[in-house]
Amino acid sequence: MATSQVTSDFWRTLIAFTVPSLIGVFLFMTPVPVGEVVTIPIAVMAKKVQELVAPFIHPLIVAIICITGVMSVLVSLVKPKVLSNIHIIQHLFKVSPIWLITRLLGMAFILMTYFKVGPVAIHSDNTGKLVMHDLLPVLFSVFILAGLLLPLLLNFGLLELVGTLFTKVMRPLFGVPGRSAVNCVASWLGDGSVGILMTARQYEEKHYTEREAAIIGTTFSAVSITFCLVVIGQVKLEYLFAPFYLTVCAAGFIAAIIVPRLPPLRFKKHCYIDGTPGDDNAEAVPEGKTLFRHALDVALTKARNAPGIGGTLKEGTHNALDMVFAVLPVVMAVGTTALIIAEYTPVFQILGKPFIPFLELLQVPEAQKAAETIVVGFADMFIPSILAASSIESDVTRFIVAAMSVTQLIYMSEVGALLLGSKIPVNLWELFLIFILRTLVTLPVIVLMAHWLVA
Repeated sequence: MATSQVTSDFWRTLIAFTVPSLIGVFLFMTPVPVGEVVTIPIAVMAKKVQELVAPFIHPLIVAIICITGVMSVLVSLVKPKVLSNIHIIQHLFKVSPIWLITRLLGMAFILMTYFKVGPVAIHSDNTGKLVMHDLLPVLFSVFILAGLLLPLLLNFGLLELVGTLFTKVMRPLFGVPGRSAVNCVASWLGDGSVGILMTARQYEEKHYTEREAAIIGTTFSAVSITFCLVVIGQVKLEYLFAPFYLTVCAAGFIAAIIVPRLPPLRFKKHCYIDGTPGDDNAEAVPEGKTLFRHALDVALTKARNAPGIGGTLKEGTHNALDMVFAVLPVVMAVGTTALIIAEYTPVFQILGKPFIPFLELLQVPEAQKAAETIVVGFADMFIPSILAASSIESDVTRFIVAAMSVTQLIYMSEVGALLLGSKIPVNLWELFLIFILRTLVTLPVIVLMAHWLVA
């Protein structure tokens, strides 16, 4: 009888692990062809949600950002008693002074952009309007669906299984837990914002230390295949997509090995969000067990302790609200500011000048024009390709600029703003330094591949 009960419990737990995890893998990690591109089901669903809410998406986003600003002032400054005991309100709207200012700046920018008032530099087509019309609707739909459905990947043992199996690869090469491989694949096939959402949630749940979360957020939130197609298409080199993507993968792999071993990532604390020291043996295989058996046991333990349907829905809703209210105002504030600097000041062109000798040394054609595109990628990943398409004649140089803009990874109109809006421990200066390091590390690889594959 006891044996029968144990067997029954095992199969019930196995089903609790397998079914949600397989659904999560299908939604977030399974490539599906849609027309001429390959994407993942969650991206297709996000597109449908975006189309569904399209008639009222902009007023909705304005309302969300304004509610965030007003409520943040109330909860952080006024502190009415009626709101002090509501956990979700405190979690969403109680912020430090710097984040309060950022949220209020986002509210000001969205109102000026929506009503087309104030300085044109704020609400022009290439600044605030671009963020509000082209970026925020996409992020809104991704956040809603990814937030609701991420528990399928996070809560039922899949990360524990993959993490244990991949530890011997991810830890020696990149200094991160094996479970980060799932973050990378979700970003690679879907969207970098999904990877950051996963990383931030796992950091808050003490699965990653400060150093691990910072490395994964700035290194493994890779650009999706779909966006790579858009970038290479912008510079009119679609026929070179295969060598282009090979170049992006090679350069990204080299950067993932080198950049985490350099400051500032190297000096991040190896402790969890609550200050407790990191556990390097968390994924170690006990003596007498095979790697797969231990991985399965860890996964089944997680599945056995997973919340039920109600708990999963509650956590998913919490995730979605957290991202929508916490991140959208930051993206509006930081993204618009970065684009204003790129559009109306020579700051990025001046910062790009030191790269001219480096590009000439690497024998890049039209080095001066290429240098102007390098640092502007910190504002938005798509701007370098736009500039290259209109000003650079050489196929080799346009190929280099397009690949570089993807492998730089950190751009303030989305990834940078998302990282700053999360609890992952990186600041603006550190993000810019990581951006420069990634540029310096990946550029020689990209140029070498370009001379080999394109010239």
